[in-house]
Amino acid sequence: METMSLLKNIRVTPRKLGVMADEVRGKSVAAAMNYLALSPRRRVAGLVAGVIKSAVANAEQKGGMDIDKLVVSKILVMKGPTLKRFKSRAKGSASRILKYSSHLQVNVSEGEAKKGKK
Repeated sequence: METMSLLKNIRVTPRKLGVMADEVRGKSVAAAMNYLALSPRRRVAGLVAGVIKSAVANAEQKGGMDIDKLVVSKILVMKGPTLKRFKSRAKGSASRILKYSSHLQVNVSEGEAKKGKK
């Protein structure tokens, strides 16, 4: 059985969030949380860790799964709404500033964690 957790409208670009998601995909929940705790990207790692904790809580409460055997089976980073802003420039012109956001979905399931990269 698989449970999921979703966090929407995160004010972090999908590119930055995707790097962190690639690192924890396929790992056991304990290994993923240890990696995120020691990651130099603290802000993004904290967001991903919060969503993983929520997915684990959902698995424990709804599915009755064993927490020690949980694996991050799927983690998706999707593009969210983009805020469009303008900055005034020389000679009365303006330049566009795009502020990206993203959605993060984490699925956890009971199973075997993948081995490390070769």
